Amino acid sequence: MAGTISLEQPIDCTLGQNCYIQNYVDRDPGPGARDTGCGHLTYDGHKGTDFALPSVAAMEAGVKVLAAAPGTVKAIRDGEPDRAFVNGASVVGKECGNGILVDMGDGWETQYCHLRRGSVVVKPGNHIAAGETLGLVGQSGKAEFPHLHIGLRHDGKVVDPFDPDMTQTCAHDIAKDELWSNKLAYVPSGLLQVGLADTAPSYAAIKSGMMPATSLPSDGPALVAWVYGFGVQAGDSVTLKIAGPDGFHFAHDSKIAKPKALFFEFAGKKTPPGDWPAGDYRAQITLTRDGKVTTSAESHIKID
Repeated sequence: MAGTISLEQPIDCTLGQNCYIQNYVDRDPGPGARDTGCGHLTYDGHKGTDFALPSVAAMEAGVKVLAAAPGTVKAIRDGEPDRAFVNGASVVGKECGNGILVDMGDGWETQYCHLRRGSVVVKPGNHIAAGETLGLVGQSGKAEFPHLHIGLRHDGKVVDPFDPDMTQTCAHDIAKDELWSNKLAYVPSGLLQVGLADTAPSYAAIKSGMMPATSLPSDGPALVAWVYGFGVQAGDSVTLKIAGPDGFHFAHDSKIAKPKALFFEFAGKKTPPGDWPAGDYRAQITLTRDGKVTTSAESHIKID
């Protein structure tokens, strides 16, 4: 099967910068769940790859869904509201939300799900080219976050584009014959956004797209470092550090008790008497697994 088709990235973004892969195909044949690298970025029965946006604001700004391969549009659905599922509405029978089904020939099909309402620009019978715009990333159907779910099937069977022969074992053995034309790295976890604030931000505000501050007042109630990321595992350590003028230093370690698809951590220190000294402050966040730093990020602000 390997090498019979080639797939382009189906979303107009830069992986690791303004989008990321939240879920892979579930490779566990039983009731458990295992992703393509033996990690936890999937769930039981997941049949595709989820290319996610970091926030609702990013979705509302508009990110194009692109055809991964040429083919003929078999069916579409549009008009389903975004965020219906997270707002408590039933999506039974319409879990894909606004979607597009494409016949690529020789038994191959691609399905694109969760597009933004009113954004689908193709119709059944249209012949599409790889890279052609199909619509916009949304959050319609059974979607807990803004993303594009792309499912690949051959003769009706689910195919993992990272390992089309379904033979690889773990992260160190990622298949060399993956179907992505530009090889996509398996990334088991990452930091989406970090920042400093004068109060602890709400998780809802972060997921909605709250931007990190660039400056803060000296007399705010506190100085708080925060991080929003994906793919932490039990036993991971998230370290939040703040450094500033006059040798100021703060550090806090958060131990992760169980795997989380998305996570949010914060820690900080109350404003001292006489307020914070003016100057530059830096937050440094690191994610450590099995004693090794897997990823890190920084954020800088100025206190006037």
